[in-house]
Amino acid sequence: MSKKLDLWNVYGSTIKRIRAQERDTNRLGKAALMWITHAERPLRVDELCHALAVELGCADFDADNVPSISTVVGSCQGLISVDEEESTVRLIHFSLQEYFFSHPGILGVNEHHTEMAKIGLTYLNSHRVKALAVTPSPDLGGMPFLEYCSVYWGVHAKIGPLAHTTTPLALDLLQEYNGHISTKFLLKQVEHLDDLDLDAHFRAGFQFTGLHCASLFGIGEAVAALLEMKHDDINARDFEGYTPLAWAALNGHVKVVEMLLGQREVTPYTPDNHGRTPLSHATWNGHIAVVRILLRRDVTPDSPDNGGRTPLSLAAEGGHDEVVKLLLGLQAVSPDKPDNHGYTPLSYAAWDGNEGVVKMLLSREEVDPDRPDNTGRTPLSHAAEDGHEGMVQILLGREVTPDEPANDGRTPLWFAADGGHDGVVKILLAREEVTPDKPDDHGTTPLSTAAQNGHEHVVKILLAREEVNPENLDNDGDTPLACAAIDGREEVVKILLGREDVNPNKPNNDGQRPLTYAAKNGHEGVVKILLGRKEVNPESLDNEGRTSLSYAAGEGHEGVVGILLERAEVYSDMPDNDGRAPLSYAAGEGHQGVVRILLGRPDANPESIDNTGKTSLSHAAKNGHEGVVKMLLDQEKVTPNRPDHSGRTPLMLAEMYGHKAVVELLKSL
Repeated sequence: MSKKLDLWNVYGSTIKRIRAQERDTNRLGKAALMWITHAERPLRVDELCHALAVELGCADFDADNVPSISTVVGSCQGLISVDEEESTVRLIHFSLQEYFFSHPGILGVNEHHTEMAKIGLTYLNSHRVKALAVTPSPDLGGMPFLEYCSVYWGVHAKIGPLAHTTTPLALDLLQEYNGHISTKFLLKQVEHLDDLDLDAHFRAGFQFTGLHCASLFGIGEAVAALLEMKHDDINARDFEGYTPLAWAALNGHVKVVEMLLGQREVTPYTPDNHGRTPLSHATWNGHIAVVRILLRRDVTPDSPDNGGRTPLSLAAEGGHDEVVKLLLGLQAVSPDKPDNHGYTPLSYAAWDGNEGVVKMLLSREEVDPDRPDNTGRTPLSHAAEDGHEGMVQILLGREVTPDEPANDGRTPLWFAADGGHDGVVKILLAREEVTPDKPDDHGTTPLSTAAQNGHEHVVKILLAREEVNPENLDNDGDTPLACAAIDGREEVVKILLGREDVNPNKPNNDGQRPLTYAAKNGHEGVVKILLGRKEVNPESLDNEGRTSLSYAAGEGHEGVVGILLERAEVYSDMPDNDGRAPLSYAAGEGHQGVVRILLGRPDANPESIDNTGKTSLSHAAKNGHEGVVKMLLDQEKVTPNRPDHSGRTPLMLAEMYGHKAVVELLKSL
């Protein structure tokens, strides 16, 4: 079996054994293999079993025909298996699918997809399915095959030619499609519609006709039949404002587009609810053949949608070179037209790294390579943000300002550093005009943002420049080291601490230090690194009088609390400006683990009061932390009835805030 020929001989002999089985078992095995091999996605166990129970020609579905999965597996003579974790059925090896593709008639069906389309349509046309209301959503527990049929019958029909027996089945469904339950499943899987409230549209009585559906799938035979019958309005707009032509253009169905445009009454430029025409949809998806067809009709090639985006803008973002080239050849198309955000086609192409499109656009004199959008960002800025090195080099070869700040002061270098794109950073730093330490409006430099995001390589590149000050402060007074400590970037912290000109204990405007940030956010590794420096004082106070231990305790970071308490100089009962000690914060937030650690310290006083006279027990009771209340009451020193300066006891506070469990606990004393 190590050779394909030997393996295929094994498959062939197994198929012979399947054929030699009793008639119904033989049919079941071959049908199961057909579905698993040619399904558009892995089938769940219940989906496959229900698919095998559908009888062509029957007006309803008989649940008694559903085989058990053990029967199905047995009928396939070991060629399929059940994935218990995913509850799906699969072929035993990927080479088996290749075998079936190479032997198309071996399962007794020449057009597998046509057969699967007929089965799906039979199921959707059954009385049981037709009786289902679209809204409110019915109970579909006993109908697992409904979702697959709704979404993929048209895909199978498109792949396999519609047989003369299939078209009537399709028309039976499509003539009653508006309001059919299958529309809900189909539209839910359309990517750009997945966040819509379809039930609200159904309740409002929206239109989604059979012609819409057939055009979406691109089933030419069904479209032709519906047009001949004049069953549906060819220009009908669905809930998104899409016409049948828009759906066909969106999905690149050339023959259907030609059929629809061949009808005298069709309107080829009808916009949807977002102002996009069929041409816009075709350009967005790069369907060059459809674009050519539509441009032969009376359509405006530069018509903007509600967001101001033109067909050229959409094609440029998608990187559809052929479509861009075609549109740029039209006199009516403006190659530098901005949308409502000020983004030009060049902006979108640069943002997505579509170099071919950018080169075409830059070949036009009208295109300004340095045109800012409404936020002041240039195409170079967008390209730098996403790390498109080739694009950055192309744009730098034109007359652009490589250090042009956006409205918030962020330069292309800033965005490249923020994204960790060291290649782009190097390219930009090679330009004399670029200031490597230029801050944005918040005072954040490229080094600061690279440090906070943990981009070690960028940090090293920037620190190698003499102009870069590793102690630059942002508007909050934070240094790059503080920024790295905030997000726990251990390697960056090590790199910065390797500099003699970096103060590891420098306070910001609020008096908070790198250690404060690391402790507050629970970054144990950074805490250990900083405590390894003699300049770092773990008892430093911020402007509120809080220590690193106070913040770690208040956030419940047990590991950090343990690390800090290993230091002899750390006082576990240090009050802040409000008189609150670390235990008070831990108790008030319900962090039992931290409370347990602090209660084990001889210098921690559970009866310490803050400036309002509240003890740790008062704060725990006020916030309803029953577990912490129990822990504190187990302490001999704790007075359970001690009032604060307003005369409120822990019991009164628990009653005031409605914490019944704590109230009962305190009353039981």
